[in-house]
Amino acid sequence: MAERRQTRIELAVDEDRGVFMISVAAELADMHPQTLRIYEARGLITPKRSPKNTRLYSQRDVERLKRIQHMTNEEGLNLAGVETVLEMEARVEAMRGELEAMRRRTRELEAQLTEEMRRVHERLHTEIVPYGAYEPEAPARIPVRRPEPS
Repeated sequence: MAERRQTRIELAVDEDRGVFMISVAAELADMHPQTLRIYEARGLITPKRSPKNTRLYSQRDVERLKRIQHMTNEEGLNLAGVETVLEMEARVEAMRGELEAMRRRTRELEAQLTEEMRRVHERLHTEIVPYGAYEPEAPARIPVRRPEPS
């Protein structure tokens, strides 16, 4: 008797690569294909296109469709609300990217400043004190109670 061998093949597909035709994407998202066309017309989803202009949905598109469905069915948002939420999320993500870029630049500048201070210190053989390090602190303000006019 021949031994039967099972082989498991794992396939990794780029989440953004359009691989599903509209009927498959609609089934995966548990929607009617016409709903996908409506969402595309509203700009909520932008499927890739094949050379013959067939819509091709990615795994990320399917996840987005499921998310839209959750927002409309479970959270009670209309499509205008969904558009607003998705737009705000995209803006937040863009701001996160900008913030991370600024943090990287700050780290670069701090490293440059530290290196420059090290070079000056070596050249002058003296300690470098940052500007304002020995400024006296402002006196504490004592609240004054003024008599009320009679």
